[in-house]
Amino acid sequence: MFDLKNKKALVTGASGGIGKEIAKVLNSHGAEVCLSGRNTDELEILKNSLKGDNHLVKADLLNSKDIPMLIEETEEKMGQIDILVNNAGITKDNIFLRMNDKEWDDVMAVNLTSVFKISKLAVKGMIKRRYGRIINITSVVAFTGGPGQANYSASKAGVIGMSKSLSQEVASRQITVNCIAPGYIETNMTKDLDEKRKNSILDAIPSKRLGLPADLSSAVIFLASEESGYLTGQTIHVNGGLLMN
Repeated sequence: MFDLKNKKALVTGASGGIGKEIAKVLNSHGAEVCLSGRNTDELEILKNSLKGDNHLVKADLLNSKDIPMLIEETEEKMGQIDILVNNAGITKDNIFLRMNDKEWDDVMAVNLTSVFKISKLAVKGMIKRRYGRIINITSVVAFTGGPGQANYSASKAGVIGMSKSLSQEVASRQITVNCIAPGYIETNMTKDLDEKRKNSILDAIPSKRLGLPADLSSAVIFLASEESGYLTGQTIHVNGGLLMN
């Protein structure tokens, strides 16, 4: 079950905590993985820890010219993309009245526009081969909102709407498009939370802990597998009970 042997996977944002875990679990189930991100040193370390022949392509998703290069080089290295995990994301938090255009535009560019552009390029090959798995990492705040996160919440909500639309267009080609919405996960993004904010979050989580990147693994593997072929346009919530939707 959940055998990804001979499958080729691209993971964006692979140098971050969640991206690393996603790449590791896909590889542990047999997939050949292409790692993408901005931190080449972290990507090299990760690549060397994986089994088999894997690859990396450095890409800055704030630079629109890097996106076609990313898909072109990934397909050149692996031959094709069977599984696409759009995981890359940034935050530039600010209260609404102080949020400037760059804080809005940069978050939208990485979190939403890059998902559109990468998926559009990758899905072409999937349509030809009549098979594909697209997994978009969104967030609990796409549903709840968050103070100081109008840009981040809007970008992640946009990914969900886009995923539902794309899923309807490509389902007949045996391509699924789904989202995973993590709650508060222990990564660099949550390390900067002050103690008061962290305690208030923990009080709201029935599981009484922050999630770990590994907590997303089962959802990722299921959505990447052939066994998930009849599940599309959905969002799986992994949040310890913070939001029950």
